Amino acid sequence: MTNNVLRSQRFSTRKIAVIGMLSAITIVMGASGIGFIPLPTAKATIMHLPVIIGAIIEGPVVGATIGLIFGLFSIFQNITSPSLLSFAFINPLVSVLPRVLIGITSYYGYKLFSKKSQTLSIGLGAAIGSLTNTFGVLTMIYLIYAAQYAAARNIDPATTAKVIYGIALTNGIPEAIVSVVIVTPIAIAIKRVLNK
Repeated sequence: MTNNVLRSQRFSTRKIAVIGMLSAITIVMGASGIGFIPLPTAKATIMHLPVIIGAIIEGPVVGATIGLIFGLFSIFQNITSPSLLSFAFINPLVSVLPRVLIGITSYYGYKLFSKKSQTLSIGLGAAIGSLTNTFGVLTMIYLIYAAQYAAARNIDPATTAKVIYGIALTNGIPEAIVSVVIVTPIAIAIKRVLNK
């Protein structure tokens, strides 16, 4: 009985350590600017990679928690350093909800093929998590702020969906590829160390 309690506490401690470490990496990436890749239409991001890694290594709750911290930090950034679209990013439905979902979709995308091929399953989880971030955030902007987005970007409101989902495709696919390339070897290496 005591051994089971100790094992469960050690497991909880490790999860907390993973959450703390990967959340800190996300915040450093955002605060330093290295988490953003400037593109002509918007900023592509790699800040969601720690969320995906946490989900694949430790499960959906850990991934969702890191995603929550990522989302809250996004709100903080948009309050303290406003940009053209900060009006949308201070809303938790835009900044937090999709980032929490990254951890959940990454994990279950990974689990889909985890018994067949570790490399394939990690890559799939990374791609799904990345696309959840891109399409989740942009879909929430479209659903809640379509008119304000059109005004901020000085575009015809009738073309808002086309513009937003054009950005989702042009940013989302490269971000997903980068996620697969970076997350796969890191997650495999961590899993080897942890013997999971």
